[in-house]
Amino acid sequence: MPLDYDRIKNWKFEDVRQAYAEKDCILYALGIGIGHDPLDTGQLHYVYEDRLKVFPTMAAVLGYPGFWMRDPDAGITWVKLVHGEQRMHFHRPFPACGEVVGRTRVTHVMDKGADKGAVVVVERTLFDTRETLLATVQQTTFCRADGGFGQSDQGPPALPKVPAVPAQRVCELPTLPQAALLYRLNADPNPLHVDPVVAQAAGYPKPILHGLCTYGVAAHAIVRALCDYDADRLAYLHARFSAPFYPGETLAVEMWSQDDGTVHFQAKAAERGTVVLSNGIAGIRQ
Repeated sequence: MPLDYDRIKNWKFEDVRQAYAEKDCILYALGIGIGHDPLDTGQLHYVYEDRLKVFPTMAAVLGYPGFWMRDPDAGITWVKLVHGEQRMHFHRPFPACGEVVGRTRVTHVMDKGADKGAVVVVERTLFDTRETLLATVQQTTFCRADGGFGQSDQGPPALPKVPAVPAQRVCELPTLPQAALLYRLNADPNPLHVDPVVAQAAGYPKPILHGLCTYGVAAHAIVRALCDYDADRLAYLHARFSAPFYPGETLAVEMWSQDDGTVHFQAKAAERGTVVLSNGIAGIRQ
């Protein structure tokens, strides 16, 4: 049934304070495949406590307010939700341990029609305890069964398509068959990513990898190929989720670099040739 525009647009979120330690940063990096080559000193910076650096897409699992769309008061048909896009801006590096404060708000609610569903955009800003802004995380969710309420915001600017020419660079990163088992320890225990019975009931032949894990692997590829493993140079990373990706597959990230530091990208499941992340765009600091 249609969602209540005013209720969703004005949904009240409490601040989320989250302490994290070096172990959490290492676990996140391992979860997105960093450390696959333990002799690569570039990767080692993110998985070894000596001069540990935090990979910036860890912002995805910090200060998270929980699965609020499952709250009955939201009136959203949560079983039919689809994570559509993820956009992140990285303002300052995260310290290797500390505490963050996550502040969340609904920024856009768009009605696509009674037979097309709705789109809800949620923004989370992450601050340190001194109120320094560290990252901005924007998640777009397609509520496939909840359109037709008649009110609609103008959405964020559309993500651009990649250039219609061969990619300038391709970075292929293998993922572990147990990648979802690792990544779920960060924040997302959804059985869709673990339990074959649940996955098959949802229409998949086997458990799929978390979209945000695939997104993190793509960020890893860009940092590896274009930043010489200096992830502090990554200013932002936006992408659309196009198709499921399975643990154990190889993610092939195709990149087109522009003179202004912008990078267009898309990611494919190499073994199937299927685009799993599309309309990707990233910013690289010089």
